[in-house]
Amino acid sequence: MISKFLSKLKSILFKSAVPPETPLKKEKKATKSAKTAKTKTKTKTKTVNSTKNIETLTTLPGVGAKSAKALYEAGFKTKKAVIAADEKDLLAVSGVGINLVKKLKKLK
Repeated sequence: MISKFLSKLKSILFKSAVPPETPLKKEKKATKSAKTAKTKTKTKTKTVNSTKNIETLTTLPGVGAKSAKALYEAGFKTKKAVIAADEKDLLAVSGVGINLVKKLKKLK
């Protein structure tokens, strides 16, 4: 008996808590979802490009996945940028040691 009363009360409360939508609100929601779809596409493209660049950096001798990611995040986006970089700049990147810098400088 009490459970029936509580379920009836819940249904009444939850129905009144949600106001009916007007056509104007539906239009706003449609434009928001279109903007969200565009944003997701841009983010996905950036992720794919960064992944490709990081994979390209791993082709350098002595550069693994972790050091490639660290180099990419430090601003060295291409193999040419890493090879042309100053030794001090490369050593400032975490995960890059003197031995790796020596290997990279041999490529010049």
